[in-house]
Amino acid sequence: MRRISLLLLAALTFASASAQERYETKRDIAYTDGVGMTTYRAERCKLDVYYPVGQKGTKTLVWFHGGGLEGGEKEIRDELKRAGFAIVAPSYSLFPKGKCPEYIEDAAAAVAWTFKNIEKYGGDAKQIYVAGHSAGGYLTLMLALDKSYLAKYGVDADSVKGYFPVSGQTATHYTIRKERGIDQRLPIVDKYAPLNQARKLDTKLVLITGDRRLEMMARYEENLYLKSILEGVGNKEITIHEMSGFDHGTVLAPACELIKRYMK
Repeated sequence: MRRISLLLLAALTFASASAQERYETKRDIAYTDGVGMTTYRAERCKLDVYYPVGQKGTKTLVWFHGGGLEGGEKEIRDELKRAGFAIVAPSYSLFPKGKCPEYIEDAAAAVAWTFKNIEKYGGDAKQIYVAGHSAGGYLTLMLALDKSYLAKYGVDADSVKGYFPVSGQTATHYTIRKERGIDQRLPIVDKYAPLNQARKLDTKLVLITGDRRLEMMARYEENLYLKSILEGVGNKEITIHEMSGFDHGTVLAPACELIKRYMK
């Protein structure tokens, strides 16, 4: 109960702090036109920018939606609005029209776009954070741990100020297994598994999941294992938050409040 009270207090603090600010949203901005673009990717590779008007040097959160890499649309979540920072919300390729690793590459392109363009919306390129839920959490982890995706765009993954994956898989995502015709319940750890990309970080990574009793199969345990591996390769303590009483879907509300507190 005390945990929830603190989260609600944080929400009220953010709301009162930004009550006088005006926000605008620019929609359907293309974030890549690179080699290999298809009509489908051109349709999907768009983002919305929500930002406080007239502000300079604001922080920015890139938010990747969930949906199992098979569904979902770009979203600016109500829980994250009016918190004093900008939100960049991309869509990305989805299976089966999109194939691995296109959705990871799209995610990298969206973050790279943010570094290049956020100052036009009052943002500070040195204050960019990345987060997402479920499939979006998986994409967040892949960008954080496998530096090659952002490096393609000249962006150092450690120049992102912080990563907040919510209920992300740390083994190879089950949709990638599905694409290969492999039983989705069978865990695989290959180059598309965040676990297989564990490295010494020079940025913040905070792991967030729902209650282990209510989450999707092994979701909490996978994140706990990633925490152990990351600490084993030389990182200081990696924080993991298990949100007691919240399942895979309802974890989003308290997770967003946690993210706002960290960004504060």
